[in-house]
Amino acid sequence: MRVGIAALMAAYVLSQFYRAFLAVLSPVLKLEIGATAENLASASGLWFLAFALMQIPVGAALDRIGPRITASVLLAVGGAGAAVFAMANGPTAINVAMVLIGIGCAPVLMAAYYIVARSLPPAVFGTLAGVMIGVGSLGNIAASLPLSMAVQAIGWRGAMWALSGTTLIIAAIVWLLVRDPARVIHTSKGSLLDLLKMPALWPILIMMAACYAPAAGLRGLWIGPYMTDVFQADAARIGQVTLIMGLAMVAGNFAYGPLDRLLGSRKWLIFGGNAIALACLLGLYTHPDAPGPLPIGLLAGVGFFGASFPMVMAHGRAFLPPHLVGRGVTLINLFGIGAAGIMQILTGRLHHALTPSATAIHSAPPSTPYAALFGFYAALLTIGLLVYLASKDRTD
Repeated sequence: MRVGIAALMAAYVLSQFYRAFLAVLSPVLKLEIGATAENLASASGLWFLAFALMQIPVGAALDRIGPRITASVLLAVGGAGAAVFAMANGPTAINVAMVLIGIGCAPVLMAAYYIVARSLPPAVFGTLAGVMIGVGSLGNIAASLPLSMAVQAIGWRGAMWALSGTTLIIAAIVWLLVRDPARVIHTSKGSLLDLLKMPALWPILIMMAACYAPAAGLRGLWIGPYMTDVFQADAARIGQVTLIMGLAMVAGNFAYGPLDRLLGSRKWLIFGGNAIALACLLGLYTHPDAPGPLPIGLLAGVGFFGASFPMVMAHGRAFLPPHLVGRGVTLINLFGIGAAGIMQILTGRLHHALTPSATAIHSAPPSTPYAALFGFYAALLTIGLLVYLASKDRTD
Protein backbone atom coordinates (compact mmCIF):
# COMPACT_ATOMS: atom_id res chain seq x y z
CA MET A 1 0.00 0.00 0.00
CA ARG A 2 2.73 2.48 0.97
CA VAL A 3 4.71 2.19 -2.25
CA GLY A 4 1.52 2.61 -4.29
CA ILE A 5 0.53 5.73 -2.36
CA ALA A 6 4.06 7.08 -2.86
CA ALA A 7 3.67 6.62 -6.62
CA LEU A 8 0.33 8.43 -6.55
CA MET A 9 1.85 11.23 -4.48
CA ALA A 10 4.52 11.67 -7.16
CA ALA A 11 1.71 11.95 -9.70
CA TYR A 12 0.00 14.49 -7.46
CA VAL A 13 3.17 16.60 -7.43
CA LEU A 14 2.67 16.90 -11.19
CA SER A 15 -1.01 17.74 -10.70
CA GLN A 16 -0.10 20.61 -8.38
CA PHE A 17 2.51 21.79 -10.87
CA TYR A 18 0.11 21.84 -13.79
CA ARG A 19 -2.52 23.89 -11.96
CA ALA A 20 0.01 26.60 -11.06
CA PHE A 21 2.63 26.87 -13.83
CA LEU A 22 0.82 29.34 -16.10
CA ALA A 23 1.52 32.20 -13.66
CA VAL A 24 5.24 31.90 -14.40
CA LEU A 25 4.86 31.28 -18.14
CA SER A 26 2.42 34.15 -18.72
CA PRO A 27 5.03 36.76 -19.80
CA VAL A 28 6.83 34.49 -22.28
CA LEU A 29 3.61 33.02 -23.71
CA LYS A 30 2.27 36.53 -24.33
CA LEU A 31 5.51 37.53 -26.05
CA GLU A 32 6.02 34.42 -28.19
CA ILE A 33 2.53 33.17 -29.11
CA GLY A 34 0.28 36.10 -28.22
CA ALA A 35 -1.53 34.47 -25.28
CA THR A 36 -3.04 37.28 -23.17
CA ALA A 37 -3.93 37.14 -19.49
CA GLU A 38 -7.56 36.54 -20.45
CA ASN A 39 -6.52 33.70 -22.80
CA LEU A 40 -4.52 32.06 -20.03
CA ALA A 41 -7.36 32.56 -17.53
CA SER A 42 -9.64 30.65 -19.91
CA ALA A 43 -6.99 27.95 -20.40
CA SER A 44 -6.54 27.61 -16.65
CA GLY A 45 -10.31 27.48 -16.22
CA LEU A 46 -10.55 24.72 -18.82
CA TRP A 47 -7.96 22.69 -16.87
CA PHE A 48 -10.08 22.97 -13.73
CA LEU A 49 -13.33 22.25 -15.55
CA ALA A 50 -11.95 19.20 -17.37
CA PHE A 51 -10.54 18.01 -14.04
CA ALA A 52 -13.88 18.60 -12.33
CA LEU A 53 -16.07 16.96 -14.97
CA MET A 54 -13.87 13.87 -14.83
CA GLN A 55 -14.60 13.44 -11.13
CA ILE A 56 -17.94 11.73 -11.80
CA PRO A 57 -16.54 8.97 -14.06
CA VAL A 58 -13.38 8.77 -11.94
CA GLY A 59 -15.44 8.18 -8.79
CA ALA A 60 -17.38 5.38 -10.45
CA ALA A 61 -14.16 3.89 -11.84
CA LEU A 62 -12.49 3.90 -8.41
CA ASP A 63 -15.39 1.98 -6.91
CA ARG A 64 -15.73 -0.45 -9.84
CA ILE A 65 -12.29 -1.05 -11.40
CA GLY A 66 -9.94 0.36 -8.77
CA PRO A 67 -7.32 3.12 -8.57
CA ARG A 68 -4.48 1.38 -10.44
CA ILE A 69 -5.95 1.37 -13.94
CA THR A 70 -7.95 4.55 -13.40
CA ALA A 71 -4.96 6.68 -12.38
CA SER A 72 -2.28 5.28 -14.69
CA VAL A 73 -4.27 5.38 -17.93
CA LEU A 74 -5.63 8.89 -17.41
CA LEU A 75 -2.25 10.23 -16.28
CA ALA A 76 -0.81 9.08 -19.61
CA VAL A 77 -3.43 11.29 -21.29
CA GLY A 78 -2.02 14.18 -19.27
CA GLY A 79 1.46 13.39 -20.59
CA ALA A 80 0.11 13.67 -24.13
CA GLY A 81 -1.44 17.01 -23.21
CA ALA A 82 1.93 18.36 -22.06
CA ALA A 83 3.35 17.38 -25.46
CA VAL A 84 0.55 19.33 -27.18
CA PHE A 85 1.44 22.32 -24.98
CA ALA A 86 5.11 22.07 -26.00
CA MET A 87 4.10 22.33 -29.68
CA ALA A 88 1.52 25.12 -29.21
CA ASN A 89 1.61 28.13 -31.51
CA GLY A 90 -1.43 29.97 -30.17
CA PRO A 91 -4.09 30.13 -27.44
CA THR A 92 -6.28 27.43 -29.04
CA ALA A 93 -3.57 24.78 -28.76
CA ILE A 94 -2.95 25.87 -25.17
CA ASN A 95 -6.65 25.32 -24.43
CA VAL A 96 -6.58 21.81 -25.93
CA ALA A 97 -3.42 20.97 -24.00
CA MET A 98 -4.85 22.17 -20.70
CA VAL A 99 -8.02 20.10 -21.17
CA LEU A 100 -5.94 16.96 -21.76
CA ILE A 101 -3.69 17.73 -18.80
CA GLY A 102 -6.76 18.33 -16.60
CA ILE A 103 -8.16 14.93 -17.59
CA GLY A 104 -4.82 13.32 -16.78
CA CYS A 105 -4.53 14.91 -13.35
CA ALA A 106 -8.14 14.23 -12.36
CA PRO A 107 -7.75 10.80 -10.67
CA VAL A 108 -4.41 10.88 -8.88
CA LEU A 109 -5.23 12.46 -5.52
CA MET A 110 -8.63 10.81 -5.31
CA ALA A 111 -7.02 7.43 -6.03
CA ALA A 112 -4.69 7.95 -3.07
CA TYR A 113 -7.56 9.13 -0.87
CA TYR A 114 -9.59 6.11 -1.92
CA ILE A 115 -6.83 3.71 -0.84
CA VAL A 116 -6.37 5.50 2.50
CA ALA A 117 -10.12 5.71 3.17
CA ARG A 118 -10.57 2.02 2.41
CA SER A 119 -7.48 0.79 4.26
CA LEU A 120 -7.03 2.96 7.39
CA PRO A 121 -9.23 4.23 10.27
CA PRO A 122 -11.37 7.31 9.43
CA ALA A 123 -9.86 9.29 12.33
CA VAL A 124 -6.47 9.56 10.58
CA PHE A 125 -7.88 10.52 7.20
CA GLY A 126 -7.66 14.29 7.76
CA THR A 127 -4.04 14.20 8.87
CA LEU A 128 -2.94 11.95 6.02
CA ALA A 129 -4.95 13.97 3.52
CA GLY A 130 -3.09 17.09 4.64
CA VAL A 131 0.29 15.34 4.42
CA MET A 132 -0.46 14.17 0.89
CA ILE A 133 -1.37 17.64 -0.27
CA GLY A 134 1.59 19.11 1.60
CA VAL A 135 4.00 16.77 -0.17
CA GLY A 136 2.17 17.20 -3.45
CA SER A 137 2.54 20.95 -3.12
CA LEU A 138 6.19 20.50 -3.97
CA GLY A 139 4.79 20.71 -7.49
CA ASN A 140 3.44 24.13 -6.63
CA ILE A 141 6.98 25.08 -5.54
CA ALA A 142 8.50 23.64 -8.72
CA ALA A 143 6.07 25.78 -10.74
CA SER A 144 7.60 28.95 -9.31
CA LEU A 145 11.27 29.92 -9.24
CA PRO A 146 12.57 26.50 -10.44
CA LEU A 147 10.33 26.68 -13.53
CA SER A 148 11.45 30.24 -14.17
CA MET A 149 15.07 29.06 -14.10
CA ALA A 150 14.28 26.10 -16.38
CA VAL A 151 12.62 28.39 -18.92
CA GLN A 152 15.69 30.60 -18.95
CA ALA A 153 17.95 27.56 -19.43
CA ILE A 154 16.08 25.46 -22.02
CA GLY A 155 13.09 27.56 -23.05
CA TRP A 156 9.44 27.01 -22.24
CA ARG A 157 9.02 24.42 -24.99
CA GLY A 158 11.96 22.40 -23.71
CA ALA A 159 10.55 22.54 -20.19
CA MET A 160 7.18 21.27 -21.41
CA TRP A 161 8.74 18.39 -23.35
CA ALA A 162 10.60 17.38 -20.18
CA LEU A 163 7.34 17.51 -18.24
CA SER A 164 5.59 15.37 -20.85
CA GLY A 165 8.23 12.67 -20.54
CA THR A 166 8.17 12.83 -16.74
CA THR A 167 4.39 12.49 -16.69
CA LEU A 168 4.46 9.39 -18.90
CA ILE A 169 7.16 7.79 -16.77
CA ILE A 170 5.20 8.35 -13.56
CA ALA A 171 2.06 6.95 -15.23
CA ALA A 172 4.01 3.76 -15.92
CA ILE A 173 5.24 3.65 -12.31
CA VAL A 174 1.66 3.99 -11.02
CA TRP A 175 0.64 1.09 -13.29
CA LEU A 176 3.42 -1.08 -11.85
CA LEU A 177 3.26 -0.21 -8.15
CA VAL A 178 -0.31 0.64 -7.14
CA ARG A 179 -2.38 -2.21 -5.68
CA ASP A 180 -6.15 -1.98 -5.50
CA PRO A 181 -7.76 -2.48 -2.06
CA ALA A 182 -10.32 -5.24 -1.59
CA ARG A 183 -13.70 -4.50 -3.12
CA VAL A 184 -16.64 -3.57 -0.90
CA ILE A 185 -19.49 -6.08 -1.13
CA HIS A 186 -22.79 -4.26 -0.59
CA THR A 187 -26.39 -5.16 -1.34
CA SER A 188 -26.91 -1.74 -2.95
CA LYS A 189 -24.54 -0.41 -5.57
CA GLY A 190 -25.42 3.16 -4.66
CA SER A 191 -25.22 6.20 -6.89
CA LEU A 192 -24.30 9.85 -7.01
CA LEU A 193 -27.95 10.64 -6.33
CA ASP A 194 -27.69 8.88 -2.96
CA LEU A 195 -24.90 11.29 -2.00
CA LEU A 196 -26.77 14.35 -3.18
CA LYS A 197 -29.73 13.32 -1.00
CA MET A 198 -27.56 13.64 2.14
CA PRO A 199 -28.33 17.05 3.75
CA ALA A 200 -25.16 16.92 5.87
CA LEU A 201 -22.97 17.05 2.75
CA TRP A 202 -24.37 20.21 1.16
CA PRO A 203 -22.82 22.88 3.46
CA ILE A 204 -19.50 21.07 3.06
CA LEU A 205 -19.81 20.99 -0.73
CA ILE A 206 -20.57 24.72 -0.82
CA MET A 207 -17.65 25.46 1.48
CA MET A 208 -15.32 23.44 -0.71
CA ALA A 209 -16.46 25.43 -3.75
CA ALA A 210 -15.81 28.71 -1.96
CA CYS A 211 -12.60 28.06 -0.02
CA TYR A 212 -10.43 26.43 -2.71
CA ALA A 213 -10.96 28.91 -5.55
CA PRO A 214 -9.21 32.03 -4.12
CA ALA A 215 -5.82 30.47 -3.36
CA ALA A 216 -5.94 28.26 -6.46
CA GLY A 217 -6.86 31.17 -8.74
CA LEU A 218 -4.35 33.65 -7.35
CA ARG A 219 -1.42 31.25 -7.16
CA GLY A 220 -2.31 29.39 -10.34
CA LEU A 221 -2.59 32.45 -12.58
CA TRP A 222 -3.27 35.95 -11.30
CA ILE A 223 -0.21 36.45 -9.13
CA GLY A 224 1.97 36.68 -12.26
CA PRO A 225 -0.01 39.35 -14.17
CA TYR A 226 -0.66 41.19 -10.87
CA MET A 227 3.03 41.51 -10.06
CA THR A 228 3.82 42.47 -13.67
CA ASP A 229 1.11 45.09 -14.19
CA VAL A 230 1.07 46.71 -10.76
CA PHE A 231 4.69 46.38 -9.63
CA GLN A 232 6.53 45.92 -12.98
CA ALA A 233 8.06 42.66 -11.76
CA ASP A 234 10.28 40.66 -14.11
CA ALA A 235 10.21 36.87 -14.51
CA ALA A 236 12.72 36.31 -11.71
CA ARG A 237 10.69 38.43 -9.28
CA ILE A 238 7.48 36.65 -10.25
CA GLY A 239 9.26 33.36 -9.57
CA GLN A 240 10.25 34.56 -6.10
CA VAL A 241 6.77 35.77 -5.17
CA THR A 242 5.06 32.63 -6.44
CA LEU A 243 7.60 30.62 -4.45
CA ILE A 244 6.68 32.51 -1.28
CA MET A 245 2.95 31.91 -1.78
CA GLY A 246 3.59 28.29 -2.73
CA LEU A 247 5.63 27.68 0.43
CA ALA A 248 2.85 29.26 2.48
CA MET A 249 0.35 26.84 0.93
CA VAL A 250 2.61 23.89 1.72
CA ALA A 251 2.95 25.02 5.33
CA GLY A 252 -0.80 25.50 5.60
CA ASN A 253 -1.52 21.98 4.35
CA PHE A 254 0.80 20.51 6.97
CA ALA A 255 -0.59 22.74 9.74
CA TYR A 256 -4.30 21.97 9.34
CA GLY A 257 -3.94 18.24 10.12
CA PRO A 258 -2.37 18.52 13.61
CA LEU A 259 -4.64 21.45 14.48
CA ASP A 260 -7.64 19.25 13.72
CA ARG A 261 -6.69 16.86 16.52
CA LEU A 262 -5.48 19.63 18.85
CA LEU A 263 -8.66 21.70 18.68
CA GLY A 264 -11.07 18.75 18.56
CA SER A 265 -13.33 20.51 16.07
CA ARG A 266 -13.03 20.11 12.33
CA LYS A 267 -15.79 22.61 11.53
CA TRP A 268 -14.47 25.53 13.55
CA LEU A 269 -10.88 24.96 12.44
CA ILE A 270 -12.01 25.24 8.82
CA PHE A 271 -14.22 28.24 9.57
CA GLY A 272 -11.57 30.12 11.55
CA GLY A 273 -8.79 29.51 9.04
CA ASN A 274 -10.88 30.68 6.12
CA ALA A 275 -12.09 33.72 8.04
CA ILE A 276 -8.44 34.80 8.31
CA ALA A 277 -7.96 34.09 4.59
CA LEU A 278 -10.97 36.34 3.97
CA ALA A 279 -9.32 39.12 5.99
CA CYS A 280 -6.20 38.79 3.80
CA LEU A 281 -8.31 39.06 0.63
CA LEU A 282 -10.00 42.17 1.99
CA GLY A 283 -6.56 43.62 2.73
CA LEU A 284 -5.54 43.03 -0.89
CA TYR A 285 -8.84 44.55 -2.07
CA THR A 286 -8.33 47.76 -0.10
CA HIS A 287 -4.55 48.03 -0.68
CA PRO A 288 -3.83 46.39 -4.06
CA ASP A 289 -0.92 48.71 -4.91
CA ALA A 290 0.60 49.11 -1.46
CA PRO A 291 4.41 49.40 -1.58
CA GLY A 292 6.76 47.06 0.23
CA PRO A 293 6.06 43.54 1.49
CA LEU A 294 2.39 44.00 2.43
CA PRO A 295 0.82 42.57 -0.77
CA ILE A 296 3.22 39.61 -0.75
CA GLY A 297 2.47 38.94 2.90
CA LEU A 298 -1.27 39.06 2.25
CA LEU A 299 -0.95 36.69 -0.72
CA ALA A 300 1.03 34.32 1.51
CA GLY A 301 -1.74 34.62 4.11
CA VAL A 302 -4.36 33.62 1.54
CA GLY A 303 -2.17 30.65 0.63
CA PHE A 304 -1.55 29.51 4.22
CA PHE A 305 -5.00 29.97 5.75
CA GLY A 306 -6.78 29.01 2.53
CA ALA A 307 -5.07 25.60 2.46
CA SER A 308 -8.05 23.90 4.09
CA PHE A 309 -8.85 21.61 1.15
CA PRO A 310 -7.77 18.36 2.88
CA MET A 311 -9.64 19.27 6.06
CA VAL A 312 -12.85 20.04 4.19
CA MET A 313 -12.39 16.75 2.35
CA ALA A 314 -11.95 14.96 5.69
CA HIS A 315 -15.07 16.63 7.06
CA GLY A 316 -17.11 15.37 4.12
CA ARG A 317 -15.49 11.92 4.11
CA ALA A 318 -16.76 11.36 7.68
CA PHE A 319 -20.33 11.23 6.36
CA LEU A 320 -19.68 8.80 3.47
CA PRO A 321 -20.84 5.15 3.57
CA PRO A 322 -18.09 2.62 2.67
CA HIS A 323 -19.56 1.58 -0.66
CA LEU A 324 -19.71 5.21 -1.85
CA VAL A 325 -16.28 6.41 -0.74
CA GLY A 326 -14.90 6.67 -4.29
CA ARG A 327 -17.85 8.61 -5.63
CA GLY A 328 -18.10 10.64 -2.44
CA VAL A 329 -14.56 12.01 -2.34
CA THR A 330 -14.66 12.75 -6.06
CA LEU A 331 -17.98 14.59 -5.64
CA ILE A 332 -16.44 16.83 -2.99
CA ASN A 333 -13.42 17.32 -5.23
CA LEU A 334 -15.70 18.19 -8.15
CA PHE A 335 -17.19 21.09 -6.21
CA GLY A 336 -13.76 22.44 -5.27
CA ILE A 337 -12.03 22.07 -8.63
CA GLY A 338 -15.13 22.87 -10.70
CA ALA A 339 -15.78 26.10 -8.84
CA ALA A 340 -12.12 27.07 -9.24
CA GLY A 341 -12.40 26.54 -12.99
CA ILE A 342 -15.55 28.60 -13.31
CA MET A 343 -14.01 31.37 -11.20
CA GLN A 344 -10.91 31.43 -13.41
CA ILE A 345 -13.06 32.05 -16.47
CA LEU A 346 -15.21 34.66 -14.72
CA THR A 347 -12.22 36.50 -13.26
CA GLY A 348 -10.61 36.49 -16.71
CA ARG A 349 -13.62 38.31 -18.10
CA LEU A 350 -13.72 40.65 -15.12
CA HIS A 351 -10.04 41.46 -15.60
CA HIS A 352 -10.55 42.12 -19.30
CA ALA A 353 -13.54 44.38 -18.67
CA LEU A 354 -11.69 46.52 -16.10
CA THR A 355 -8.19 46.62 -17.62
CA PRO A 356 -7.37 50.26 -18.41
CA SER A 357 -7.20 51.00 -22.13
CA ALA A 358 -3.81 52.04 -23.47
CA THR A 359 -5.51 54.80 -25.50
CA ALA A 360 -7.76 56.13 -22.75
CA ILE A 361 -7.10 59.75 -21.76
CA HIS A 362 -8.08 59.25 -18.15
CA SER A 363 -7.31 55.61 -17.48
CA ALA A 364 -7.74 53.95 -14.12
CA PRO A 365 -4.65 52.78 -12.24
CA PRO A 366 -3.30 49.33 -13.22
CA SER A 367 -4.36 47.94 -9.84
CA THR A 368 -8.08 48.48 -10.63
CA PRO A 369 -8.84 45.06 -12.21
CA TYR A 370 -6.86 43.26 -9.52
CA ALA A 371 -8.69 45.01 -6.68
CA ALA A 372 -11.90 43.78 -8.33
CA LEU A 373 -10.52 40.23 -8.47
CA PHE A 374 -9.62 40.29 -4.77
CA GLY A 375 -13.08 41.67 -3.94
CA PHE A 376 -14.73 38.99 -6.08
CA TYR A 377 -12.89 36.19 -4.28
CA ALA A 378 -13.66 37.79 -0.90
CA ALA A 379 -17.38 37.85 -1.69
CA LEU A 380 -17.28 34.19 -2.77
CA LEU A 381 -15.54 33.13 0.45
CA THR A 382 -17.99 35.16 2.56
CA ILE A 383 -20.92 33.27 1.02
CA GLY A 384 -19.17 29.95 1.65
CA LEU A 385 -18.52 30.76 5.30
CA LEU A 386 -22.14 31.79 5.90
CA VAL A 387 -23.47 28.55 4.40
CA TYR A 388 -20.88 26.48 6.26
CA LEU A 389 -22.23 27.71 9.60
CA ALA A 390 -25.10 25.24 9.05
CA SER A 391 -22.76 22.22 8.81
CA LYS A 392 -22.55 19.47 11.41
CA ASP A 393 -19.18 19.01 13.12
CA ARG A 394 -17.42 15.64 12.82
CA THR A 395 -13.99 14.63 14.09
CA ASP A 396 -14.01 10.90 13.28
